[in-house]
Amino acid sequence: MGRVSRVSAALGLALSLALVFGGGRRQLEMTQSSAAQALPIQHIVIIMQENRSFDSYFGTYPGADGIPMQNGAPSVCVPDPVNGQCVAPYHDSNDRNLGGPHGESQARADINDGKMDGFIEQAHQGQLQPDRCSIIQDPACSQTGPTDVMGYHDAHEIPNYWQYAEQFVLQDHMFEPNASWSLPAHLFTVSAWSARCPDENPMGCTNNVQLPSGTAYLITDPARRADLPKPQYSWTDITYLLHKAGVSWAYYLDEGTEPDCENDTMFCVSKPQSPTVPGIWNPLPWFVTVQQDNEVGNIQPHANFYAAARAGTLSNVVWIVPDQRDSEHPPALVSTGQAYVTSIINAIMRSPDWNTTVIFLTWDDWGGFYDHVVPPTVDANGYGLRVPAIVVSPYALQGAIDHQTLSFDAYLKFIEDVFLGGQRLDPATDGRPDPRTSVREDAAVLGDLMQDFDFSRPPRPPLLLPVSPSPE
Repeated sequence: MGRVSRVSAALGLALSLALVFGGGRRQLEMTQSSAAQALPIQHIVIIMQENRSFDSYFGTYPGADGIPMQNGAPSVCVPDPVNGQCVAPYHDSNDRNLGGPHGESQARADINDGKMDGFIEQAHQGQLQPDRCSIIQDPACSQTGPTDVMGYHDAHEIPNYWQYAEQFVLQDHMFEPNASWSLPAHLFTVSAWSARCPDENPMGCTNNVQLPSGTAYLITDPARRADLPKPQYSWTDITYLLHKAGVSWAYYLDEGTEPDCENDTMFCVSKPQSPTVPGIWNPLPWFVTVQQDNEVGNIQPHANFYAAARAGTLSNVVWIVPDQRDSEHPPALVSTGQAYVTSIINAIMRSPDWNTTVIFLTWDDWGGFYDHVVPPTVDANGYGLRVPAIVVSPYALQGAIDHQTLSFDAYLKFIEDVFLGGQRLDPATDGRPDPRTSVREDAAVLGDLMQDFDFSRPPRPPLLLPVSPSPE
């Protein structure tokens, strides 16, 4: 497969890199001469898990912007309208969680004009779905039972994630790019936009962060859906620019069932998921650019990723997406998702490609779980709530916490800077105009992922972790 390594002209400028970690400050200065050298990056891998807020996984991580504490106890709480109590965040050792609804309206309600206090009320609303208990198949399920959206995990339940954070870079201000659910988040991940399009003309697309695929996803009966028009994503995505530049890409899809509900209800019977069937977690086959560039075949089964890693033939840009079992999307097990992610990272670390790879690990949306940080507003679409995010690479800073404001747009910006000379998904310059609301990669508030690396040092050796670690 083709390999390209380019440096944006912007990297020729002197960069002052500052990251706070472990309570101390580390300053890294990159001179103009060192920054102008070609970066040792040939592979960028984005692993996208499902439905966790930052506070639910790293709210008690030392040095991070976590759950506000006073004398070792949470100093914040969220009202429970059912019992009139105010519930503080608490340690949840359960391997299976339920979370809460997480669509556009729930994002607004959870944030509640910056009060960050709607999580429990929305979770109770999600419990009212009539077939909820039969779908999750939990004998202890109660339609009106307590919610777990205020629960958080730590190194006891997710030791590998905490080890990656300790040994590489934890990002504590990574926001979902859109204040909505999984499908728009995955669209933003590959295109920095979510829209609805009536035909193949990109200029006909209109902004939409709730139902970009149209009403087909509101119909659960396959017979009724068969005659509805298929979704069509006509705006410009990053694969269009990669194809023009000769930069290889692959999208690996875990085969099984979809992690979420296509009609954005909280609980449903999962649909099959495969590379040949477009869906919420497999949106690229519906992009006009992917079809016209004859690159639908770049969307492959998950097993092909392991083969490419072993052979040292990873594409320049790689996305890896789970199925329901591996996703951590409630009610999937946290431990199963962590094992899946660990197996992916171990495979890359064992690969001949390790010394030229950057791994970005994140979760697509907050899943209804509590987070205390008010998201910044960059345009009509977001940002959404905070999600966990970790950088793993032989060049990543060790034990650093990146406090920059970030979203998935930063991944695209990094890809563009490394492989495309800084070209953006910009209707004015990318050669394929569309009416997107803004150039997300150039948002003034968006941080720069280059600050998470020190390319002046030799690559660090792999950190191979047990796929199924014993709980601490």
